[in-house]
Amino acid sequence: MKLSLQYEMQRPSLDDHLVLSETLEQCVLADEVGFDYVWLVEHHFLTGFSASPCPDLIYAALSQRTERIRFGLGVVILPYHHPNRVAERVAMLDHLSHGRVDFGTGRSAPYELTGMGIDPRDSREMWEESLTIVPKIWSSDWFEYEGKYWQIPSRQILPKPYQDPHPPIWVAALQPATYDIAAEKGIGVLAFGSSAPESLAPYVKRYKDKVKNANPVGEFINGQWASSTLGICLENNKEARDLGTRSLKNFFGPDRPYVKDQKDIYKRLLESWGGVPDHLKQNFSRFVDVESGEEDTGNVLDFSGGSAIAHKVWEGLDADTLCDRGVVIAGDPDSCIEALKKHEKAGVDQIMIMMQTETIPHEKVMKSIELFGKYVIPEFNRE
Repeated sequence: MKLSLQYEMQRPSLDDHLVLSETLEQCVLADEVGFDYVWLVEHHFLTGFSASPCPDLIYAALSQRTERIRFGLGVVILPYHHPNRVAERVAMLDHLSHGRVDFGTGRSAPYELTGMGIDPRDSREMWEESLTIVPKIWSSDWFEYEGKYWQIPSRQILPKPYQDPHPPIWVAALQPATYDIAAEKGIGVLAFGSSAPESLAPYVKRYKDKVKNANPVGEFINGQWASSTLGICLENNKEARDLGTRSLKNFFGPDRPYVKDQKDIYKRLLESWGGVPDHLKQNFSRFVDVESGEEDTGNVLDFSGGSAIAHKVWEGLDADTLCDRGVVIAGDPDSCIEALKKHEKAGVDQIMIMMQTETIPHEKVMKSIELFGKYVIPEFNRE
């Protein structure tokens, strides 16, 4: 199982320059100690939650400071960008890094989409159309396309990627319907949101069974599953477990400013639309009550979203429960290894760990990365 770092780009106090400097320093160390990937998000308008609107620029800097770690675009929000520009920028970054790019894709959420002047109801179709176009640009000398959202006259679009035929393609996924779409299209799953690994195991198996028969949008099938969670590794087991759990609860907590700011937008959209399309219900249900049919609330260790699933969890589950179940990867090195093996047993190919949050200061993240390199990574890289 590959081990990766995931970044929203947060720190305990707002400082645009410091969070960038700290992120670069942490990623350089992660490369040195043996992490396989780093994944950076694309978010907009989420003050305090994410300071990462342009991950490709950060990766361009990191490409000149690192040697082996792969750069996961986690994710490029396809409705925001013309497919020509996506194809060009991803390919350019692939050259700068000598073929270390993975192309994660997504369609964002209504709060951000409306800020970009995009109707959220169009986001899935826009994502699908762009996802169809970009790999074809990479595999074509001259390319043209006439679609609903984008029209491209016959043009030669360069550069082509460094990797032959192109970088692996992924999609951000928070619900089973997206896992199925990923399998059909032959692209990897980026399962964002923290969940107990045993709750994900059936979905991982279903995806891997289905993806074998994919009709891939690219030139090959990427049948990998990557799960996301929060974590921290320190020498003091209790300190790390308490800190990691606090980080998780703050990150997903319902009272964060960036959550409150969104509620009004979601309520107004719900009122003006008179309902919510199926593909947006999971997202809306985090902020407002949505009639979404049957909802699985039995698994209280699923932090991936949904209406009131996690509210009981914030209040009711202690650090040991969350860490022992693998919802949080936190503790001393032995505890982290034990939790990670639960994800590996569930069939996960890669685990993305968010260490840098508004709860955890830079020096503790650096210590955690160092301990992972010394004790944890060798347990999973024995090939």
